[in-house]
Amino acid sequence: MYETIIYEVKDSIAIVTINREKALNAINNQVLADLDKVLDEIKADKNIRGLILTGAGRSFVAGADIAAMSVMNEEEGFNFGVYGNGVFRKIELLDIPVIAAVNGFALGGGCELAMTSDYIVASEKAKFGQPEAGLGITPGFGGTQRLPRKIGVSKAKELIFSARVISAQEAYELGIVDKLVAPEELMDKVMELMNSFTKNAPIAVANCKKAIDEGYQLDIDGGVKTESKWFAKCFGTEDQKEGMAAFLEKRPAEFKNK
Repeated sequence: MYETIIYEVKDSIAIVTINREKALNAINNQVLADLDKVLDEIKADKNIRGLILTGAGRSFVAGADIAAMSVMNEEEGFNFGVYGNGVFRKIELLDIPVIAAVNGFALGGGCELAMTSDYIVASEKAKFGQPEAGLGITPGFGGTQRLPRKIGVSKAKELIFSARVISAQEAYELGIVDKLVAPEELMDKVMELMNSFTKNAPIAVANCKKAIDEGYQLDIDGGVKTESKWFAKCFGTEDQKEGMAAFLEKRPAEFKNK
C-alpha cells in the first residue's frame, strides 16, 4: 500500500516507520506522499489512540533527499518546502499523542520530523542537526521555526548557522530530546510511555493537547481562556462521566472515546 513507509497498528497504537534504508530514509516527494496518505488513514481511524514515528535500520531520517533537491529550481524548491511543511504540520495537528522514536541519524528533515512530535525519545547513539547551511540552503520543513521554540533563539541560530551535528546527549541537554535510552530498549520504552498516555480518556488527552498547543501561542489571559474552552468540552463526553464514576466507585475506568 505504501512505497516508502511501513504502517502497522499494535493495541490501538499506530507505528509509522520510514523505510528507505539504503538512502538512510531520506525524505523525497514519495515519502511525503506516503506520510500524507497514512496520516489521513490514522486520523480517520477512531480506534487509534497514539502514533509512533521511527526509521528503518540505523537512521531515523538522515535529511531530505539531496540528489532530488540538487536539480530543483526556485519554484520547485518552494513547492517541495510548502508540501513538506504541510505534511509535517498535519502530524503536529493530530488529536492523538505523537512520539518520535529516534533510532539513529535525525538530520535536516529528520530533525524537523522529530520536532513535529509531542515527545522525542532517542537512542543514545542518535545524532541530531540542521546541516542545511552547509549545503547552500536553509532548513525547509520547519527547522527555523520549531527549533527556536524548543531551545531558544540564540542556541537555535548557533546550531543552524554552524550546520553542526550533535550527539543525542547534547541534544538532550539542549532540550531537543526529552528522553535518552539504550539503543536496544528504544521501542520498548517508547511503547511503555505511549501506553501511559493511551490508557487515559482519548478525548481528554486530545483536549489537553489542543489547550497546550493553542495556549502556548497566546499570552496567559488568552491561554487560560483557551484552557477553559477545552475543559468545558470534556463535560459533554461519556468518558468524563465514566472516569469520575470509576474514581468514586474505586474501579478502573473503561474509556470508549465518546
